[in-house]
Amino acid sequence: MIYLDAAATAPPRREVLEAMWPYLTTEFGNPSSSHSAGESAARALEEARETAAAVLGCRPGEIIFTSGGTEADNLAVKGLALTGMDRLDRMDRLDRLDRLERPAHERSGASPQLVSTAVEHPAVLESLDYLRRRHGFRVMLLPVDETGMVDPEEAAAALTPETVLCSVMYANNEVGTIQPVGEIAARCRAAGVPFHTDAVQAGGWLDLDVGTLGVDALSLSGHKLGTPKGIGLLYLRGAPPLEPVMHGGGQERGRRSGTENVAGAVGMAAALALAAAERDDAARHASALRNRLIDAVLRGVPGALLTGHGTERLPGHASFCFPGTSGEAVLLELERAGVLCSSGSACAAGSDEPSAVLTAMGLDRETAQTAVRFTFTAAIREGDVDRAAQEVVAAVAAVGGLAPARLRA
Repeated sequence: MIYLDAAATAPPRREVLEAMWPYLTTEFGNPSSSHSAGESAARALEEARETAAAVLGCRPGEIIFTSGGTEADNLAVKGLALTGMDRLDRMDRLDRLDRLERPAHERSGASPQLVSTAVEHPAVLESLDYLRRRHGFRVMLLPVDETGMVDPEEAAAALTPETVLCSVMYANNEVGTIQPVGEIAARCRAAGVPFHTDAVQAGGWLDLDVGTLGVDALSLSGHKLGTPKGIGLLYLRGAPPLEPVMHGGGQERGRRSGTENVAGAVGMAAALALAAAERDDAARHASALRNRLIDAVLRGVPGALLTGHGTERLPGHASFCFPGTSGEAVLLELERAGVLCSSGSACAAGSDEPSAVLTAMGLDRETAQTAVRFTFTAAIREGDVDRAAQEVVAAVAAVGGLAPARLRA
């Protein structure tokens, strides 16, 4: 089997599992308990927080452990937006007495605004929609070009005095395009608007130093880095007021209630440390094999369309549309041949709707439904890439009736 669906979930790493094992067995205490077993768990949790903070270049208290990237996105978007709405409400009350005497363009009182993009993960987009439906927020979704890239100038132009949050993902899960988050974050900072980035796909491949990026909040998921599923984190700059989305025992400094997943946090920290140490070599290796796969597929499948940015692309990510075929049919052919991949976001599994990311990039519905995504870790081998490319050519030919081209050695 050749596994090319790491963007959905990466294989667990042995080093990570070994780091977690004691906290799944003998060191099972609740970190909120005051006895020795609880204190041992609490120490492990704080050591994990310190390790994660060292990778991100932040303070340990700025790390909030969550159940994964989806919860981290929800907490960032909903928590910061609702807090921002409260701030605008207070300003509006203070301003109400003299507002009518101001010029119309200077009057406050408008609904709070959220700025994001049309190509975000559903965890962000559905959180935005919830805030629009239930709390009256205005949502501005920035367009992207044909490569899936956001223009920082358009992001800056969308900011208003009522904008309480801007959220732009670091790298796209479906097409691999890397966004200029540093530039967008700088424009948000100049406008006094908090900036969040979903960095779930960027983890392990791109620089996660939050000072360099200039972000106020950043989401990560462990199972993209080699942990079991069920752990993630949110970085939150400083200690701003944050409306929690989970209430209860007040864990994580009142920002995320619920007994902490100590083993998961330990695994998350171990995975982050490993990824940071290996990042440069891993990115070089994966980028070279990604390009080899792209070249072979484009050479072997007439009419194949590479989606995403040509150069600003995640190292282990190659995605295509094969017009005239069915993406799902191509996937089935590939699975029969022992190549596992996907048609796009795993979070949209079971939907027959075309990818919102691809249609936002200007592709028609029919073409978008032919998408196939190949994503891999740095453990990928040259022989696996070559065999996968050959099987792609054969699968498209079998589904679409195209004559396969001979691949050069």
